[in-house]
Amino acid sequence: MNIIVIGGGAAGFFAAINCAQMHNNCTVTLLEKSSKLLSKVRVSGGGRCNVTHACFDNSLLVKNYPRGEKELRNAFSRFSTTDTINWFEQRGVKLKTEADGRMFPESNTSETIVNCLMQEAEKAKVTAKLNVDIIEIIKNDTNTFTLKEIGGGLFHCDKLVVATGGNPKDTAYEWLRKLGHTIVKPVPSLFTFNIPDNKITELMGVSVPHAKVRVAGTKLETEGPLLITHWGMSGPAILKASAWGARTLSEMNYNFTALISWLPKHTEEKLRIEFNNQREENPSKTIINNCPLELPKRLWEYLVTKAGITETTRWADLAKKNANLLSHSLINDEYSVKGKTTFKEEFVTCGGISLKEIDFATMQSKIVPNLYFAGEIIDVDGITGGFNFQNAWSSGWIVANSIN
Repeated sequence: MNIIVIGGGAAGFFAAINCAQMHNNCTVTLLEKSSKLLSKVRVSGGGRCNVTHACFDNSLLVKNYPRGEKELRNAFSRFSTTDTINWFEQRGVKLKTEADGRMFPESNTSETIVNCLMQEAEKAKVTAKLNVDIIEIIKNDTNTFTLKEIGGGLFHCDKLVVATGGNPKDTAYEWLRKLGHTIVKPVPSLFTFNIPDNKITELMGVSVPHAKVRVAGTKLETEGPLLITHWGMSGPAILKASAWGARTLSEMNYNFTALISWLPKHTEEKLRIEFNNQREENPSKTIINNCPLELPKRLWEYLVTKAGITETTRWADLAKKNANLLSHSLINDEYSVKGKTTFKEEFVTCGGISLKEIDFATMQSKIVPNLYFAGEIIDVDGITGGFNFQNAWSSGWIVANSIN
């Protein structure tokens, strides 16, 4: 039995390795159109590789996927977070859990994961071919496949696994559309917000451990750490908003108003009481130099200035108008977002092969026998934190376990 896997990323590699390990009577060939294997694995998590997330309850795990929650219940029941951890540990790679639940190799370098996968592929006798760009899949009458590459080269296989990842261009899916599959329009997910010509960017590097992000005119609302950058805003709160709002924000052409609460646990009434307490307890102290709230000093100074409060204004002299402006900025700060920036090199796409056309018990196409899908090529994407890799490992393993 000849198995071909198209795509040399996490899902493709995992599918190829496990296919070769589970089926002694098969040859496995992995085709990658670029000159590099496991590119996203190398750069993920700042070069440390966020392998998965320490969430061991599948009913909670699936809540981290804006698309695919229902279908992944099935997938994760077959290959879970625990299975991922065990798979790597059985091959000498131990993972560690950080405070936010993200899991990395103990070595703190993605090369550990890359080397493990490469070694396993070599041991399993997986043949990897680089710079092979497949442009057409031909279904043969015998339910086998002939693959055509740019330049006219041909490959033949009995079972075909497509794990080419996401692509922001709809035309990139045309070769799969020709097989009869429906492509859900691809749009970017996991991106940061551009806020040009705003003084907030002067605070680049300042982070808040817990902020709330809302998008005006929508029901979109997320919470988490927020990082101010030289182009706007990033951090988990922003990235989660971009994932859950991928389609909505695309329709808005990435021009919208972001409403930020720097203190999600506070209300206007709570802030009014706090300000009054400061008037009584610290009347002679300047407001800009005496922040009574858990905020970074530079952010407090920025918000105080934004509220029209001068450097010499004391708590005793805080006018009601300025107090209201400061309160508003603290819990309902407004920013005009104009555009997006890809989160580092970790590009994620919302869209791809329609979930209705895949059997998640096997990852086999419901339309084309012996055709399987794994990873981000399908319309599944997770928020940041190791969830997209978990989908890659689970779907890749299921493909291998299902092929017979």
